[in-house]
Amino acid sequence: MVKNLYLSAMRSIIFGMMVTSLLGCTIQHHPDHTIPKHMKKVIKSDNAPAPIGPYSQAIQFGDMLFVSGQIAIDPSIGELDTSSIQIETELVMKNIGAVLKAAELDYSNVLKCSIFLSDMSLFGEVNEVYGRYFIENPPARETVAVKTLPKSVNVEISCIAAK
Repeated sequence: MVKNLYLSAMRSIIFGMMVTSLLGCTIQHHPDHTIPKHMKKVIKSDNAPAPIGPYSQAIQFGDMLFVSGQIAIDPSIGELDTSSIQIETELVMKNIGAVLKAAELDYSNVLKCSIFLSDMSLFGEVNEVYGRYFIENPPARETVAVKTLPKSVNVEISCIAAK
C-alpha cells in the first residue's frame, strides 16, 4: 500500500515536471490551488460522444491538448457499437479525431496515446486499426490490459497532442 502511494506520488511529480518542461515555464500556485481560467480551455465537439461523467472531452493548456479516454459510442446515435473489436477501435479513433479537430489539430499533432484493453489478446486487431491513423512518425504509446472499462467496452484510448 505504501509502495503504491509512493509510486502514485512519483508519477504525479514526474508528470508535473514534464508539463513544466514542455511548456518552458512554471505554474504559479494560486491561493485557491487552481489553474487560472485564462490558461485552461475546455474543448468540446458535437461529433464525439458527450462525457458520461464529470470530465471534459479535452482540455487545452497553452499549446498542449489532453484528450480524455474515448470509447466506441457512435455520437450520431449515442449508442455503443461493440459488434467487433475492429469497429469498436475505428469508432474510438474517429471520436479522438473529432476532438482533435475541435481544437484545430489532427492525428499528426498527437504526441502520446494510452490504450486500455479489456484483454491483451485484442492487441493485434486494435493495433492494426490504430496504425492506420499514425502512418508516419507515430506517437509514443503504452498499451495495458485492465480488469474493466466504462460501459464494459473492450478498448479505450486517450491522448496528448500539441500545436
